[in-house]
Amino acid sequence: MDARKTDIAQRQQWMAVLANSLPQELMARWEHLKLNPQYQAIRQPETGLVQIQARMGATGQRFFAGDATLTRAVVQLDNGIYGYSYLLGRDKTHAERCAVIDAMMQDNAHFQTLQETLIAPLAANREQRLAKRRAEVNSSRVDFFTLVRGDNA
Repeated sequence: MDARKTDIAQRQQWMAVLANSLPQELMARWEHLKLNPQYQAIRQPETGLVQIQARMGATGQRFFAGDATLTRAVVQLDNGIYGYSYLLGRDKTHAERCAVIDAMMQDNAHFQTLQETLIAPLAANREQRLAKRRAEVNSSRVDFFTLVRGDNA
């Protein structure tokens, strides 16, 4: 097994990029790499619900905010490395592909290639989408202010 020692923060970063990637964009980049890893599904992709909790002002008591659909998958590469994925939504193919990529990112033979040609561009594209959305929201922002009249002072 040629597994690299990854720190938790680094793995969380690439798993977040994969989970937030657009399925069609990830598929196109994956197919371009022409990698065909051999793996077995330990846990077939399955869809369920997860409860979402929130806090008022991010500091108050937790309360139930609703449910969200979640799809998860677990795979094992032929070299013994496990890959996991948890995604919002119902795309089972996307969940399985993300689990395979997670496993391959832990392998020294594929880490650098996947980091440069898959993870970094996906992260940049997500940041562009977020920046565009922030700009759209800010363009409709209304600033409220109070005028003070001379007789109210």
